Amino acid sequence: MPNGRAVLLLRRLSTGDSKLKNLNLNQSTNKEPLFTINRDFSPNKRLSTVGQNLCSVKLTRSYSDNIIKMSKSNIESATAEKPKYTNQLITEKSPYLLQHAHNPVQWYPWGDEAIEKAKKENKLIFLSVGYSTCHWCHVMEKESFENEDVAKVMNEHYVNIKVDREERPDIDRVYMLFVMATTGSGGWPMSVFLTPDLKPVTGGTYFPPEDRWGRPGFKSILLSLAKKWKENKAQFVDASHNIMEALQKISLVDSDSSQLVPGEATWNKCVQRYISIFEPHFGGFGLAPKFPQASIFNFLFHFYARDKSDPEGKKCLDMCLHTLTKIAKGGIHDHVSSGFARYSVDNDWHVPHFEKMLYDQAQLIVAYTDAYLATKEEFYADVVRDIIKYVNRDLRHETGGYYSAEDADSYPYEGAPQKKEGAFCVWEYDELKPLLDDKKINETSYFDIFCDYFSVEEDGNISMESDPHGELKNKNVFIVYGSKEETMSKFEISSEQFDEVITYCINILYEERQKRPRPHLDTKMLCSWNGLIIAGLAQAGQGLAEKSYVDDAIKTANFIKEHLYDPSNKTLLHSCYRGEDGSIAQTKEPIKGFLDDYAFLIKGLLDLYEASLDLYWLNWARELQYKQNELFWDDTNGGYFTCSTNDDTVVLRLKEDQDGAEPSGNSVSCHNLQRLAAYADKSEAAEGGDVERNMAKRLLTVFAKRLNETPTALPEMMSALMFYNDSPTQVLISGACSDPRTLALVRAVRSRLLAGRVLAVADPDSPAGMSDILLSRIKCSEVPTAYVCRRYACSLPVTEVAQLESLLDEPSKPAPAPTPAKGVHN
Repeated sequence: MPNGRAVLLLRRLSTGDSKLKNLNLNQSTNKEPLFTINRDFSPNKRLSTVGQNLCSVKLTRSYSDNIIKMSKSNIESATAEKPKYTNQLITEKSPYLLQHAHNPVQWYPWGDEAIEKAKKENKLIFLSVGYSTCHWCHVMEKESFENEDVAKVMNEHYVNIKVDREERPDIDRVYMLFVMATTGSGGWPMSVFLTPDLKPVTGGTYFPPEDRWGRPGFKSILLSLAKKWKENKAQFVDASHNIMEALQKISLVDSDSSQLVPGEATWNKCVQRYISIFEPHFGGFGLAPKFPQASIFNFLFHFYARDKSDPEGKKCLDMCLHTLTKIAKGGIHDHVSSGFARYSVDNDWHVPHFEKMLYDQAQLIVAYTDAYLATKEEFYADVVRDIIKYVNRDLRHETGGYYSAEDADSYPYEGAPQKKEGAFCVWEYDELKPLLDDKKINETSYFDIFCDYFSVEEDGNISMESDPHGELKNKNVFIVYGSKEETMSKFEISSEQFDEVITYCINILYEERQKRPRPHLDTKMLCSWNGLIIAGLAQAGQGLAEKSYVDDAIKTANFIKEHLYDPSNKTLLHSCYRGEDGSIAQTKEPIKGFLDDYAFLIKGLLDLYEASLDLYWLNWARELQYKQNELFWDDTNGGYFTCSTNDDTVVLRLKEDQDGAEPSGNSVSCHNLQRLAAYADKSEAAEGGDVERNMAKRLLTVFAKRLNETPTALPEMMSALMFYNDSPTQVLISGACSDPRTLALVRAVRSRLLAGRVLAVADPDSPAGMSDILLSRIKCSEVPTAYVCRRYACSLPVTEVAQLESLLDEPSKPAPAPTPAKGVHN
């Protein structure tokens, strides 16, 4: 989290300053902090999230004694009565904003209308930021924003603005940086009070409606701040200016222009840090709550693949495989409907926070594909297939775009008065028995076998520690603590019989679950997250030799080209939406793409080229990289800003320096630049890749201090650092893509876990003008031929698969320098 003198100044200037001394919003003083865990916000100058969390206490599934009685929103119930209230959010497309369109609060979307209103009426702005599948956003809505008394105070004294953090990550990051710095914690819902010129003065996350838990209620805060604003606006304005100065200091990347690109000692330090915090029983890095941070797997698999005989590399592999196995067996994995929840509240990966995010599915596809490539164990390939089944069935628009998320909360049955977290996913023993008990094998019921394997208990299998308020009493979340072999032995059944039993039971429960009310589906489609799923599908298609996955990726890339790309200026849009009639809809003023949109999509397109061998995707990736450099590159200090200068309502441009639940745009870009440089290397393209390679080097020097001092903060960039120091593993193949001999060579490459791989194929049948950006060293010949190039030196050409496999299996990391003989001086 942010630290240093600027933070101390911020805390004094915000709620602790004498000018505002009677209003204490510090949410970190209570013995039981009430914050949701930060999903992926990455403010600069903060500690690594590995082994630590933004909350100062262990996160449990719930922290309130309240029962959340959620009203059905207009987007969930077409038969609802005509709403009593309608505000300015009604014309928006974001599912989150539409959830609040019938609150009595006079909400506005972020934009000129609301900001000008605040200036004209000289009122403070109350900014509320969340997302549609956020459990505690729902709680605050029910408790405060649907409360007419609270709404009356808000409407009288404030201009109230709602922001979907997934729709406007630029706004979210700025004000979350402020909340993190001033309270020591962060999460959603985020609640911030701004001056009319958008400068923050105080804020926090969730506030209860009335005074309780030793902290002021939301209504008290509203009235107190309104009174102080009315009495002395000048003090607020002065404080806000000082706050912005402090935020500017915090937002700067702590870099040194004299820094060199870090070397081997830096990534070795990172490996040792992960080894030291590895949790050996159930895997993961640190204790509960546990997030499956895919960037860590990417780094550790990369380290292992550089030299598969290195003992430290084998430790990295073992940590990845153990963790991924436990995650796949855990309750965080939906064994009935497939896919993975966002995180587990316990150490065993057992009890999840039940929402499912697209970006998690996309990145876990890559992690499990790498696990399969490293081991060739079908267990990992099956998990890949399971995730893709889920996203294609439940998260995909028919035209190819993927939706953002499924909610954790749902109604337990039709007509239920309230939503409950996990209601769609959990099971009682007495529900399962009549569904599964009739069918038997060797006089043993399928029910008994299923319950043994998935640790089902008659009084529920969820501990009090994971459910402190008893909201999951008598419920079961399926988890595999034992093994298939143990269950087979116990019931004396064969492997085939076991598979038959489990498959039958899962199918029965899946059909039964479909009778329950489904959780809310956020049908917003984000360019960035769709870029990640393209990458996942493309890598899975290669690793598992499954062409349909590559076809899925192509369909999504075409979707983005049609709906999230402006060909007139070659720029990306951030989001589009599913309309009420199922068509693709867009806002009146489409949101321009951010750094992550470009970086994640470019990564996806590069992977898609290697999966499809269609140069169209490689060309588009390079075009987008040029545009990304133009919009986001810092010509003065280096590195990429998260947003462009196009929107003057964003008061601070930040640079992401943390790989969290999603990798940072700078980390992914560092990989992209090096891959693009390798494709242009020694070709007729401008500078032959030097521009991209030098920009990657500049990125690594900008973040060198961060990499050296807090190595686990940037595992994705640490992987890019190894890529830079080792140089890419370029595999260059000459031959027609229709020739089985060419495809056999390509398959040899795709079936291996290779560090820093760049695959290029020169097809003599390619359309004229399509191959000019490929490496000119690829020479077409009558017989399909392969070259392996490392450290910018290429092997002799080979034409046999066995010869290519031998070259590929050599270590990619540089050999250690020879020790001078005794008596020999340099």
